[in-house]
Amino acid sequence: GSKCLRYTALTIAIIGAVNWGLIGFFNLNLVALLFGSMSWISRIIYGLVGIAVSYTHLRAHETRHD
Repeated sequence: GSKCLRYTALTIAIIGAVNWGLIGFFNLNLVALLFGSMSWISRIIYGLVGIAVSYTHLRAHETRHD
């Protein structure tokens, strides 16, 4: 249940971070390369990464204050 959601969100967040690292260091946007620049699937992926990072951040903050 919740543990699976946490690991899924963390995995998506890490994949997003790797993509941003590739953009920053090599000017290579892997999502755009694979799915097209701002195609509907790219936008869904970016949205999922944003949700996953937010969820992971909130869970980490919540855990620290328990």
